[in-house]
Amino acid sequence: MPPDDAHADAGTGPAPQAGAGIEDTLDLKLSDEFLALFGEDTPASTPATALSGTSDLLDNPAEWRPVTTTAGVFQLVPVRMDRDLAVISRWMNDPAVAAFWELAGDAAVTATHLRPQLDGDGRSVPCLGVLSGVPMSYWEIYRADLDPLARHYPARPHDTGIHLLIGGVNNRGRGIGTTLLRAASDLVLDNRPLCARVVAEPDLRNTPSVSAFLSAGFRFSAEVELPDKRAALMVRDRAHRAQL
Repeated sequence: MPPDDAHADAGTGPAPQAGAGIEDTLDLKLSDEFLALFGEDTPASTPATALSGTSDLLDNPAEWRPVTTTAGVFQLVPVRMDRDLAVISRWMNDPAVAAFWELAGDAAVTATHLRPQLDGDGRSVPCLGVLSGVPMSYWEIYRADLDPLARHYPARPHDTGIHLLIGGVNNRGRGIGTTLLRAASDLVLDNRPLCARVVAEPDLRNTPSVSAFLSAGFRFSAEVELPDKRAALMVRDRAHRAQL
C-alpha cells in the first residue's frame, strides 16, 4: 500500500530546539481562496529582501519560484504572522499533527513557536506550502548544520533540513506528501548550490512518514536519539537525486 500521508505531516516536526519530479518553473497566481482567507498579499512593489522569511543563510526562500508537480503548481511562501497565524494554529490542533508537533492550544502557542524563527538570523524559515493557489501545508526550511540537530549526527556544511505538516485531511493519504517532499527538496537543491544534501528527522514511530520520505528519494541514514524523540535520520543526496 502507498504511504499514509495523513501522518507524513506529523513525523516531520521541529528538531529539538528550538514520487513525482519537478517539470518546470513558472509564476504562481494565487487563488481567490487564498486571497479570501488571508487578504491581500504583500504588494508586488515590495522588494523580496524586505519580506519576512528571506534569509541569506538559506539563499532567500522568498525568491524561490513556483514549480509544477503532478499534484499541481507548488510554492513555498514565507510565513507572515498577521496573515498566517490562525490557519497554522488550526492545523497544529489537528490530533494527527498535535501528536508529533506538540503545539496544540490557542494561537499564542503557535506564535511562540513561530516568533523566534521570524525574528531570528534566518537559519530557519517557516513557510506555507501553497498548492494550486491554496495554502495547504506548513514547512520549516532550516540550516541543519547550524541547528541543535547537528550535535546528534555528522553534519556537513550547508546541510539543509525540512519539517512538514499537511494541514487538510483531504490532502492526506493520496501520496501528496511524497510528491511535495520531493518538490521541496528539489527546490532546496536547485536554489542552494552549496547544499550537498537535504535531511529530515521524522519520529521513528511514524512509519508512514518515514515511508513517504523513502518514496520521495530520501534514504534512511541512521537512528538518532534526540531530546524529545528517537528519530529516523533521512537524507537526500544531491549526487544521487536523479537515481532516486
